[in-house]
Amino acid sequence: MWDSICGGCWDSRFRAMKKVIIDRFIPYEGEPFAGIAEITRLDPEEITREAVREADALIVRTRTKCGPELLAGSKVSIVATATIGTDHLDFRWLASKGIKTVSAPGCNAPAVAQYVLASIFHLGLGHPGLRLGVVGLGHVGSIVASWARNFGMDVLACDPPRKESDGGWNPGKPHEKGEEEFVSLEEVGRRADVVTFHTPFTRDGRYPSFHSLDHDFLSISPKALVLNTARGPIADTRALIEAKKSGRIDKLAIDCWEGEPSISIDLLHLAEISTPHIAGYSIEGKKRATAVTFNAVLSHFGSDRRIDPAVAMLPPDSVDAATLMASYDPLTDSLPLKSSPEDFERLRNTYPLRHEVGGNC
Repeated sequence: MWDSICGGCWDSRFRAMKKVIIDRFIPYEGEPFAGIAEITRLDPEEITREAVREADALIVRTRTKCGPELLAGSKVSIVATATIGTDHLDFRWLASKGIKTVSAPGCNAPAVAQYVLASIFHLGLGHPGLRLGVVGLGHVGSIVASWARNFGMDVLACDPPRKESDGGWNPGKPHEKGEEEFVSLEEVGRRADVVTFHTPFTRDGRYPSFHSLDHDFLSISPKALVLNTARGPIADTRALIEAKKSGRIDKLAIDCWEGEPSISIDLLHLAEISTPHIAGYSIEGKKRATAVTFNAVLSHFGSDRRIDPAVAMLPPDSVDAATLMASYDPLTDSLPLKSSPEDFERLRNTYPLRHEVGGNC
């Protein structure tokens, strides 16, 4: 069962009940912390400095900024985020205070890959020979690239940090996670028909992703479709608007927005697909993320109790086009946001979770 619990029970090690605050929109069933911790479920805006002062652990999502403004002077010793993204965590400050951090990398990757490829197909572009540029070959990008190759698409993979960490680029050597070779962002811009971004959001370092999707990139060559399901700030909103209006971009699919939940109304209505940051919102992905974060907190408290997500942790090796298109149509999720952009946060928090392709379990 989804809420099944195995392992040991409360014992003398737990002389005082711990206190855990959990974002109300993180789904779970049963009482996984029974006998170990008192649970308080709060809306993201209710997770305040005063609310967390006596807490031992936080289990949050991306809307909760975890740094000194929230946690200074608190008892919190672990912050677990049930998300892939971690730019809401102030890692340097948290580490300086001895606060452990845990995230859920890859847990919703199959759902994001489903969103990306379903968008491509439902917009009429999923044909063999399509040149697909995948920027970022992490958990999500690797699945997108693998499935796209199975559909007969020509994948152009761009990931400078991975290219460097693999010991340098050898044009005759396939990428270790697939059959594609690494290419530069400029080459993706020059050759790809469709481009999808799957990078973390960074401003510093050798390869900052901030506004990597900018005027310069979009001026290289026209694009049939550009997708952003990574982080809002990797794309320059003004550049996207200008490229769409000038015809440099034919179609847009935007799930992540600069400044969200206060998003650009111009971009919202120019994009064929406009959704409220829900690309990864699958039933299976949420179960994985909950299991990862809850189990990390249980372990941190010294318990050997574990919850079982009761779903496959890895995506299927391949999917067929008919099954993919039947599993999800992102266009249907555009209608509510286009009608009520002021409800971005409500639409995101109350999104009816979907099944991943092949994940009806």
